[in-house]
Amino acid sequence: MLQVARLAPLELGESRDLVAAFFKSRLNPDGGFQDRTGESDLYYTVFGLEGLVALQEEIPARHVAPYLEAFDDGSGLDFVHLACLARCWATVASNLTAVPPADAILAHLETYRTPDGGYAQGRCAERGNAYAAFLALGAYQDLGRPLPDPHGLLASVAGLRSGDMAYSNQPGDARGTTTVTAAAVMLLRALGGAPDPHLGVWLLDRCQSNGGFLASAAAPIPDLLSTATGLHALAALDVPIAGLREACLDFVDSLWTNRGGFYGSWVDDDIDCEYTYYGLLALGHLRVGAPA
Repeated sequence: MLQVARLAPLELGESRDLVAAFFKSRLNPDGGFQDRTGESDLYYTVFGLEGLVALQEEIPARHVAPYLEAFDDGSGLDFVHLACLARCWATVASNLTAVPPADAILAHLETYRTPDGGYAQGRCAERGNAYAAFLALGAYQDLGRPLPDPHGLLASVAGLRSGDMAYSNQPGDARGTTTVTAAAVMLLRALGGAPDPHLGVWLLDRCQSNGGFLASAAAPIPDLLSTATGLHALAALDVPIAGLREACLDFVDSLWTNRGGFYGSWVDDDIDCEYTYYGLLALGHLRVGAPA
């Protein structure tokens, strides 16, 4: 994702500095990046750091490190924030002499392993889901460790196929969602699986003629997260997106503000690091899809 997001400044042009200033404005004195209430949060810190990397800005590693160190080995964190701690350490560690508590973080993550070979956000879950699987695999990759039992994880993801032949976070669902299907595509590719070519058609069907991807067939309006992840999955499936470029650029542009951030959708009323990063990811893919 980050490699593609680095192309976004080519589409942003003169607006690039405004976006960089927005990310920097979200950094709190304690070293964490702000959530939507202004409080520091590991989840938003991931996107704040990744956004600065994508824009090739200097990473405030020495500022952020004490914030990360306060979480120690992550024993007090939930699953999502454990994965975020791993991602944040992976981003800042190369600029520091500090050594992340990698083995301890991953040991805590393994307590969320499910009987079907997957991962879930709760320790008592019987079935894994694609979102948790995606975060777990990312944490292992970020910390440079091999994922235990990748075949078990593949089997868990296979059980999430929906009735419309996409993917859902719950087994047996009639309809899949764009973000979960995109996560499944990336998991299958990373773990040596073979994504069904039909998934490319399904994802293309989520793209609206006036730009933007729907979260599902029943969603009323497109959103930025679905658009960015949908484009990312189409690229992984080698599906050309040149025909989507202009409409999707118009959609992404409609969510940008001169404060430097992006809204998540047309009904959103706030901007944050997460959606601004997904704006960069979408723009990066649309830059790749530009005519030669």
